[in-house]
Amino acid sequence: MDYKWLEEELKKRTKFEYIWGRKQLDEFDKLSNFVYKIKAFEEVLSKIDENFKEFSNYEELKNYTLNRWYNFWSAKGIESIFCENEKVFPHPNSKDKYTDFFIESIPFDHKTTVFPAGYKKSIPYAIEHKNELIEWLYKNQSQQQRKHYKNRLFIVLVNFENEQEHWKLKAEISWLKKIISTYLCKFDPLKLHSFYFENEVVKADIIWAIN
Repeated sequence: MDYKWLEEELKKRTKFEYIWGRKQLDEFDKLSNFVYKIKAFEEVLSKIDENFKEFSNYEELKNYTLNRWYNFWSAKGIESIFCENEKVFPHPNSKDKYTDFFIESIPFDHKTTVFPAGYKKSIPYAIEHKNELIEWLYKNQSQQQRKHYKNRLFIVLVNFENEQEHWKLKAEISWLKKIISTYLCKFDPLKLHSFYFENEVVKADIIWAIN
């Protein structure tokens, strides 16, 4: 993957406001699934206009679609970074719902997320109580078709200078590449947080990306 080009495209999105307007819904997802096939920012803007210009909620659909495009292609870049590491193997089925890759034979889904305002506790507290935040993330994020209790790696983004701009760090692919590489060098299965859900052991961890 051309990480430099991807970073440039993602950063074009950061010039616009980041507004969801609503929680992620399967209905809106179906309307905006074309984001999976369009890599260039200008092209996705054109497609949005073409598909939604007659809709009364055009702005809402535009914001929703831009956010999905941004999050999807940032996630694809991050997944590619993981899979380039010698400890990591991609899942043979790229559309598998629960596993993106294996680290030392352990399956993981990965999710990049901003530090959640809804957690209601400080970032230093969360760093000290990582396991508590992990379980909160499982319970409070990824609803509807995204919700699952399988192994997951959370990359939690923190911008200490401006907490309203945590989300912009998803575009910093080169910076995230260094953080992920450092994590994988020190990866220790024994340090993963494990808990039981429906008689299965779930393994998870947080990679802190703090700017």
